[in-house]
Amino acid sequence: MMAVSRNDTSLLGRWWWSVDRWTLAALLSLVAIGYVMMLSASPAVAERIGASSRHMFLARQVFYSAIAVAVMVACSLCTPRWVLRLALLGSLGALALTAATLVVGVEIKGARRWLPIPGLSLQPSEFLKPCLAVACGWLIAEGKRSRRFPGLTISFCLIGIVAVLLKQQPDIGMLAVIVMVFLAQVFVSGINLFWVAMGGASVVGMGILAYMLHGHVRSRVQRFLDPEAGDNFQIRMSLEAFGNGGLLGRGPGEGRVKDVLPDAHADFVFPVVGEEFGLVVCLVILAIFAFVVISGLVRLRHERDPYVTLAATGLLTQFGLQAFINMGSSLHLIPTKGMTLPFVSYGGSSVIALAIGMGFLLALTRRRTARTEDTQPFLPSGLPAGGRQPVMT
Repeated sequence: MMAVSRNDTSLLGRWWWSVDRWTLAALLSLVAIGYVMMLSASPAVAERIGASSRHMFLARQVFYSAIAVAVMVACSLCTPRWVLRLALLGSLGALALTAATLVVGVEIKGARRWLPIPGLSLQPSEFLKPCLAVACGWLIAEGKRSRRFPGLTISFCLIGIVAVLLKQQPDIGMLAVIVMVFLAQVFVSGINLFWVAMGGASVVGMGILAYMLHGHVRSRVQRFLDPEAGDNFQIRMSLEAFGNGGLLGRGPGEGRVKDVLPDAHADFVFPVVGEEFGLVVCLVILAIFAFVVISGLVRLRHERDPYVTLAATGLLTQFGLQAFINMGSSLHLIPTKGMTLPFVSYGGSSVIALAIGMGFLLALTRRRTARTEDTQPFLPSGLPAGGRQPVMT
């Protein structure tokens, strides 16, 4: 515990007594688990790809994790007004950089999702997720507050632009996450159930089109439904690792799946956890993710500002959905999708983007004694602020 007095009115003192310290502790524990897993998995991966240093991934993970923690704390110090300003700027910047990947991006495994930067590869679409969640939450809230502001229409157009860019890369998994987060926000805003049903139907339609137009999507779905339809080496090794781990695991560093799985340090880090630490630790990690999401939603129960409610709901949905996709893919509960396990998997763009999102969440859910202009970021010119009302209808 930090030795900060309740009478301390400094920025740090006010932050410490208003931030959700349990959620912060849960997130930091995930960062610590990620460090432990890199200790175990990264040397084998580095050796297999012929890296000059067996601890290259570990050194990078320590570097990225340190930056992530600093970014998360810095973002959590912001007011809701500044969270929105940063999110709008981030959305515009990430959109521009995502469009740039189609022209100057690096092609990896048939997709152009990365921009070459000395020393690393930047994936701009990762930063779209948290920034769009906040921006769309504000747009929907302002549309509910004033009928003269077409917030929902603007947010739909924004998601449409993102959909076109991500389809061109292609990154169907990222697109699915962004669309599902947006639909969750639309649902929570209290929209008519007819439009909710239409949104669900559109997601199904997009899934069918992706299956028909993209061979890699069709292949993954077919291999999920019929294991004999193609190469399921990664899934077979993943399930075998969970079986070998049993209840308590084989012990730290004693796993074998990391020697054969190409992405044992990233998309398939969960099987490494299962083999070396067993079912118990896997359930602990699952419980940490569940705690972050559930406690965040509980904290929003009495929130009266629609912008805060919708933005935080989007961030929580994104965080929980990404964790589910990673663990569900490893356990063959859903078709495989390359997506990192938040703060546990190795990653640069991913872990920094997640830190921004969770920093925004901590900022939005901080306890405040007065709901003043601070939570009303800024309104379009000429629109009245209106009264505070619950989002749910």
